[in-house]
Amino acid sequence: MSSPLDIQQGFPDAARHQIAVLYDAAFGAKLGIAIPDAKLRLQILAEAFDPSHAFVAISGTQILGVAGFKSRHSSLTVGISSSLLRKRLGLFGWLRALSILALFERKLGPDQLLMDGLCVAPEARGSGIGSQLLDRLKQFAAEEGYRTIRLDVIDTNPGARRLYERLGFVPRTSTHFAYLRWLLGFSAATTMEYRLAPAA
Repeated sequence: MSSPLDIQQGFPDAARHQIAVLYDAAFGAKLGIAIPDAKLRLQILAEAFDPSHAFVAISGTQILGVAGFKSRHSSLTVGISSSLLRKRLGLFGWLRALSILALFERKLGPDQLLMDGLCVAPEARGSGIGSQLLDRLKQFAAEEGYRTIRLDVIDTNPGARRLYERLGFVPRTSTHFAYLRWLLGFSAATTMEYRLAPAA
């Protein structure tokens, strides 16, 4: 990185496509089950994002990382709605996407912030950007009065789990999808939680 790294909340509309490409690089294998057409998937993501629910790592004009989250008010991917899917995918694609995305739906607990995707550009991985984004998210959660941050990590991504454990996230429960591995590409997901210190 030739320019200093800046972590900021939100991003301009002009960056929507860049964020969509970054997000799809991390989660396209999972989202692709619901929306197989990569071009349409990027279009839907870019249109659906709520920029206020993301922290981004920027070096110069390049976005190198994104940490999306879901709060009691909104989420990064809040716009992936039934109406948008119907509009972009047609009847068959809409029904397919709804049925598969329902498997990934997660509810918020009381006073809880939920991760809605952490992704780092391939050329910037291993440089600590993921850790910096999560640290900024922890700071935000504490400032907003949340008590916990929750995320889910799949069994085929052990590197992500090691990162979360190193940053203080603790495994709570595991859900097994052995009968859906052929469809989802993974057979289990572990819910991890970071507990914030009470406000003084």
